[in-house]
Amino acid sequence: MQDNYFLVAVNSPFNRSFLSYKASNEVAGKLKRGVLVKVPLGKRIIDGCVWEIVLESKDVDASKVKEINEIIEQVFLTELECELYLWMSNYYHYPLGQLIFDVLPPFLKKPRKLNFDQGRAEEIKYKLNLTQAEIVEKIHGFGYDKFSKWLIHGVTGAGKTAIYLDIIKKIIAEKKSVLFLLPEINLTPQFLKTFETYLNVPIYSYNSAINNSDKFGLWKLLQEDDLPKLIIGVRSSIFLPIKKLGLIIVDEEHDQSFKQDDRCAYNARDVSIKKASLAKIPVILGSATPMVETYSSFVGTASYLPIEKRAQNAELPQIELVDMRGRSKVESEKILWPYSSESIEKIKAVLAKDEQALVFINRLGYANYLQCNACGHQFSCPNCSTNLKFFKKRQELSCQTCEYSEKSPEMCPECMNLNLAPKGFGTEKAFEVLVDLLPDKKIERFDRDEIKTFNQLEEVLDKFHKKEIDILVGTQMLSKGHNFENVNLVLILGIDSQLNFPDFRSNERVYQTLTQVSGRAGRFGKKAEVLVHTLAPENKIFSYLLSHSFDDFYKDEIPMRQMCSSPPVKKIALIYFNSKSQGDVIKESSEKANQLRSLCLKHFPEVEVLGPRPSMVEKKVNKFTWSLMIRSREINQLHNLLNTFSKNYRPPRSISLKIEVDPYYFD
Repeated sequence: MQDNYFLVAVNSPFNRSFLSYKASNEVAGKLKRGVLVKVPLGKRIIDGCVWEIVLESKDVDASKVKEINEIIEQVFLTELECELYLWMSNYYHYPLGQLIFDVLPPFLKKPRKLNFDQGRAEEIKYKLNLTQAEIVEKIHGFGYDKFSKWLIHGVTGAGKTAIYLDIIKKIIAEKKSVLFLLPEINLTPQFLKTFETYLNVPIYSYNSAINNSDKFGLWKLLQEDDLPKLIIGVRSSIFLPIKKLGLIIVDEEHDQSFKQDDRCAYNARDVSIKKASLAKIPVILGSATPMVETYSSFVGTASYLPIEKRAQNAELPQIELVDMRGRSKVESEKILWPYSSESIEKIKAVLAKDEQALVFINRLGYANYLQCNACGHQFSCPNCSTNLKFFKKRQELSCQTCEYSEKSPEMCPECMNLNLAPKGFGTEKAFEVLVDLLPDKKIERFDRDEIKTFNQLEEVLDKFHKKEIDILVGTQMLSKGHNFENVNLVLILGIDSQLNFPDFRSNERVYQTLTQVSGRAGRFGKKAEVLVHTLAPENKIFSYLLSHSFDDFYKDEIPMRQMCSSPPVKKIALIYFNSKSQGDVIKESSEKANQLRSLCLKHFPEVEVLGPRPSMVEKKVNKFTWSLMIRSREINQLHNLLNTFSKNYRPPRSISLKIEVDPYYFD
């Protein structure tokens, strides 16, 4: 009996995931590209995906080739999915087999019945304004049967959701489905309510709140059912095998949550564009603060769709900078810290009008760290090169990098002094001060330390919309797309910590945060205010906010990027070396830097190799990390260098390696 040979992408980094296997005629007849199988690797049985039929058996040493054990029948990959995963594997320099099984759901034989929300198809009571209608017509006029990409760059409150809804209805009318990507799970309830009200299709959610049975059940349903539907999901939902997919929307495209940090470090926005290209469908990106790279690639083209005014004639909020310099020396201000007397009076004034307020601090906990007032001792993590954050409510010092925590000390272990001072502040401190100052008001925290489940999240948002909560004190979870009808005052605290951060994106992140958080105020026509507390009011970043300048930030930022050869001017990749031994990681990264520079001189003259240097937090969970930066204007040369490196590099046992293309942070 003649054997049939197959190239299989296995769930292992060994040989870059590709290994040869054979199968009998009976089994081979069921095998084609995209079929999932179980195969032997050493003494283990692992998952694999059939990738190629090897017709020339003379090229294969039959004595060394093992046989495919069985076919996994629950799930298969379409040709489009295979093409997408292959592109991702090549672009992000990550083993193909590992990527496939990273993104697939856990296989179950009998998933439970799948829940969904059925749209009620109510009549839309509002009309699109002229700008919104023109954008819809422009996208509609281009057609939905070919690839196109669009950027809706609209101020906060511009009515992007109304545009999305109109286009989604048109796609559904053509009997096609829509994938709607959100950066985080906390935005799901708001969009779910809107789409459930006005659409007439089943609506499915895909995020960390649903269990493995529902994930697998949805995956199976989408492979088999081609009726129109809407899927609302976070970044991993880009891999769902949606039949008759007609449109992908990426809302808040700038958000860092679309970038995965571990395993394959992909960006769901970029994968969405590639998937739309392969599927020959449109993809719409939306943001009030698009990434500089996105803005620069769209501005000046017919696909750039700006909206400079809010919908329903709502005005942008009035911005005020509160200069906090010298306030710590004024007794009456000390007791209000981290607030100011002005901000407390403004809070009281809006609450007296039966309105609500938001307080934003992008830090958890009560204090950044504890310090002894006598000897200066600080409490640091034994596993990481970071200080422990102080959480007063649970009387705990906790590391924000690893899982280490310890009970809050009563005295300094160095000098036995009892006076331990909390330094800095987070949501817990800001919440406590308000509770003390306004004991008759209902105040809640909105951060991942307080809200741990999707049900808790929905409950707090529901109570806030019903005006059962007067003030929400929260982190980044507050800043993203929420449509709060009664919020007309926003306070922004602690933004200075993000200014002048040693990263070319620091200005961009501060601008995005300030604009997005400010945009939660005054969305329904009432006069609104935003107070920004800062020790650096002269910083130019605030001028863009004060003037509500639509694109001045980008006009100033892009020349800066050109000066420092940063994206979008040049492409960047990072190579991380990780080890328990600091000496080993420094030695290995230094040697490889020199080898790569030599390689560039001979074969890749347009590529620069910078470093090595330690990560911002050099030691994490008892491992040290150093990195090299690879930078080039020639994208092909950059990828070819990374290919050459990854194919030939065999790290020592003490070293682990990670390649990250288009990093969001310079860790």
